[in-house]
Amino acid sequence: MANVSSLKNELMEPKQRPSSPASVMRNTLNSKSVQELLNETIHANRDAFVASLIDLYSSDSNLAKCNPGLVVREALKAVSLNLPINKQMGFAYIIPYNNVPTFQLGYKGYIQLCMRSGIYKTIHTDAVYEGELAGVDKLTGEIDLSGEKTGDNIIGYFAYMETVNGFKKCLYWDKDKVIRHAGRFSRSFQKGSDIWKDFFDEMAQKTVLRNLLSKYGLMSVELQKAFDAETARAGDELLDNPEEDVEGIEADYTVDEETGEIVEAEAETV
Repeated sequence: MANVSSLKNELMEPKQRPSSPASVMRNTLNSKSVQELLNETIHANRDAFVASLIDLYSSDSNLAKCNPGLVVREALKAVSLNLPINKQMGFAYIIPYNNVPTFQLGYKGYIQLCMRSGIYKTIHTDAVYEGELAGVDKLTGEIDLSGEKTGDNIIGYFAYMETVNGFKKCLYWDKDKVIRHAGRFSRSFQKGSDIWKDFFDEMAQKTVLRNLLSKYGLMSVELQKAFDAETARAGDELLDNPEEDVEGIEADYTVDEETGEIVEAEAETV
């Protein structure tokens, strides 16, 4: 078992940082305490994890400003859930907040954990384009997507689940509601994280799916572990409260329909 005190000191205070981010992470991974930690936590695909972590750290200029040992610690949370950390795959992310790395699940990660649990027969989330939405049943939450798509603009997002015992539930949020929710509760959105700018639709789907699962989902041990990993250090969701009414909250941000960029907007009194 690695010495906890020496591991903490080595992770928090690297002795010297070479100029290359890849070298920084490689040296950290080769340190004695981190090697012991990896031996205790990774029993398969270790080389793939190391390669992915070096690539992630060296390709993200904001993440490269973070202490590499702390990045390793957050990445190991994805390992504990058997999820890849390649952000292009959308299962899990390591996002820097004020140079502090934080583990965060993507919507594909939530879907993966739900399907593994054996509890869910179907779990799905997607974007809704203009013209597709024919209506929303206010009583059941079910949406009618029988309309014909009339354009490429996304107007909202839905998440749907069906358990093996037959329970079904659907949740639909329009785009403005997602932005209002993210502007109030998501630290990564508030900090202008690249994850929202580069993967807005994926993060929006995750937001709706997470709220659906929080309110109606059945939690396996692994899924509960994932929720805890995201919120252990007040991660992405500052207050993950699916009962919170965000209908009357004006967005501090909006999305440029042409460029897809998130821009500030002046709030109006409601």
